[in-house]
Amino acid sequence: MTESLPKVALIAGPTASGKSALALALAERREGVVINADSAQVYADLRVLTARPSEAEEARVPHRLFGHVDGADAYSAARWAAEARAEIAAAHDAGRLPVLAGGTGMYLRTLIDGIAPIPEIDPAVREAVRAMPVAEAHAALAMEDPEAAGRLRPSDTTRVARALEVVRATGRPIAAWQAERVGGIGGGIDLMPLVLLPDRAWLAARMDARFEAMLEAGAIEEVRALAARTDVPASAPVRRAIGFPEISQWLAGEIAREEAIARAQAATRQYAKRQYTWFRRQPPGHWERTAETETYAILDAFERKFFL
Repeated sequence: MTESLPKVALIAGPTASGKSALALALAERREGVVINADSAQVYADLRVLTARPSEAEEARVPHRLFGHVDGADAYSAARWAAEARAEIAAAHDAGRLPVLAGGTGMYLRTLIDGIAPIPEIDPAVREAVRAMPVAEAHAALAMEDPEAAGRLRPSDTTRVARALEVVRATGRPIAAWQAERVGGIGGGIDLMPLVLLPDRAWLAARMDARFEAMLEAGAIEEVRALAARTDVPASAPVRRAIGFPEISQWLAGEIAREEAIARAQAATRQYAKRQYTWFRRQPPGHWERTAETETYAILDAFERKFFL
């Protein structure tokens, strides 16, 4: 720990690992503010389906950056990091402990390490690139940025298009921009990180049960309401939230309820597997990791390490 720097707690890990409960318990003990670091939980439309804290939980301690974005709005890691920096500063000014809680690695990396200072892409360049079939875009990328083309899968539509639009709009390969990082707060805080990595079988059972509980708690009504909105594009990230496509297909009569549940549970497990791998390998080795699942046992160990 660095006593001269302001403290920021970070509770990270895969979905359903117990982050929200732990962050709430820590915030209650330490006069904290829970700050969301989950890309799905920023949206107002899907409280239940994205497992946002309940209204009762949010009333126990201040919660920030939960459900503050309309599903029709564009949102990004850069915008979240700017908002998180402001909320962290506000918590410190109020004498409270900021407690980041979430499983979106890109958000956390952007906040802590900074973001590549890539300029805004000319809309005409973006439109032209995004209109290209992915095979054509990858072939063009192989000519204009061979390193990126060699690194990216030819079928990776999003990343291929991003690399191509960057090199065309700026004249520099995307890797050159990514080597630069600006805006990170890691050097100016005393970060207290904890990554929850529970037993995978325990996690899978918990996710499966949680999804069925979501259906009973209002997730179906949330999906029905969002699906009816004509102002939210089909490509909007909120429509890609796990469970939304599956429940939408069920409501449209395209698949049975049991099939929707099975598909959503499988998608959740696959997502958690990717998160689990990321949090096991990507964060620095000195970040604390635990397989413990009991909230207050984890909290006691966390306090002994960082506060005693």
